[in-house]
Amino acid sequence: MKVFVLNCGSSSIKYQLIEMPEQNVMAKGLVDKIGLEGSAVIHTGSDGEKIKFEKSIKNHTEGIKTVIEILTNDEIGILEDVKHIDAVGHRVVHGGEDFSGSVPITKEVIEALERNIDLAPLHNPPNLQGIYAINELLPDTPQVGVFDTAFHQTMPKEAYLYALPYRLYDKYKIRRYGFHGTSHKYIAHRACELLGKNIHEMKIITCHLGNGSSIAAIKNGKSVDTSMGLTPNEGLIMGTRTGDVDAGALLYIADRENLSIDQMNKLINKESGVLGISGISPDMRELEQAAEAGNDRAQLALDMFHYRVRKYIGAYAAAMGGVDIIVFAGGIGENGDQTREAICSGFEYMGLEFDANANNGLRSKESEISTKHSKVKVVVIPTNEELAIARDTYMLVK
Repeated sequence: MKVFVLNCGSSSIKYQLIEMPEQNVMAKGLVDKIGLEGSAVIHTGSDGEKIKFEKSIKNHTEGIKTVIEILTNDEIGILEDVKHIDAVGHRVVHGGEDFSGSVPITKEVIEALERNIDLAPLHNPPNLQGIYAINELLPDTPQVGVFDTAFHQTMPKEAYLYALPYRLYDKYKIRRYGFHGTSHKYIAHRACELLGKNIHEMKIITCHLGNGSSIAAIKNGKSVDTSMGLTPNEGLIMGTRTGDVDAGALLYIADRENLSIDQMNKLINKESGVLGISGISPDMRELEQAAEAGNDRAQLALDMFHYRVRKYIGAYAAAMGGVDIIVFAGGIGENGDQTREAICSGFEYMGLEFDANANNGLRSKESEISTKHSKVKVVVIPTNEELAIARDTYMLVK
């Protein structure tokens, strides 16, 4: 079965064509700057060669249509006919309380996603644009929605509710939803496969660390808590997002600076995080270079990021009554050896023995970075959300 995986952002589309169940990536690429000047498709074939197609792409339908034309092109294409696409899997950010797992996309599902737009106004509309486009271009091809929030729907009420008037939950479904669920699920399962463990007997803390970062507590294969909340702003300090912050401080700032809701939204999502602390960059690599050169604020940003991750790991170990495996993934988690070592230092009391030699220089490769005697295993697992989406799509369509 050939599964076309789509991850539609506001001005971009990431895509992969994956042969299932062999899990063979036939092609992948990026449609960039949709509706903007300089739009293009950067396509990578199965041979690894990248080709850039520059053309005006006004909307998501045109973007997906262009990708299909590339996939079926007589010279560089890998499909004889568009009908050879057997199924389409969509990454959908917010499923609200409507979905606790991946589902075939129907009219009713689309209506539910449209109702949930208020919960993810930046993400759900472009996700829906991808679905609308496939309905137009491949109307007879089955589609599956895979939700970032679905994996965390197993959280208990005491973990997902906020201490706000309960009527606000009843009325608006204000609660913790969590994100990166597809990634957390994938890396937890893959870590257990790598270590030869049964996920249904493990207490796992998964750290998806990138420009957007979150941590999940996974007990016996189910998410029981996660750091992101109603929105992707809560939890860890991120590239440009505040993470946890006193809500009273936000009211104080808005009053003193005379800021509107839109201006406050920009402040906490675009101008804060390690960028706001350092005043330099949201990129951890640049912060590490600046810190090594003696920049105190860059070092402070790094220290704050490491501290917040350690604090959540400790909290989730307490919530689950221990931890067996800690997993690192995401751009920082997979590539940041200095970050991983800084985070793992100080957990000797839990029986964690860190292997600095195994960690040093490790980039985007599955590997254990704890010693063989360590009671708590620490592993690096490059996440693969596209494969996870293809797996769910394949199982549901099959």
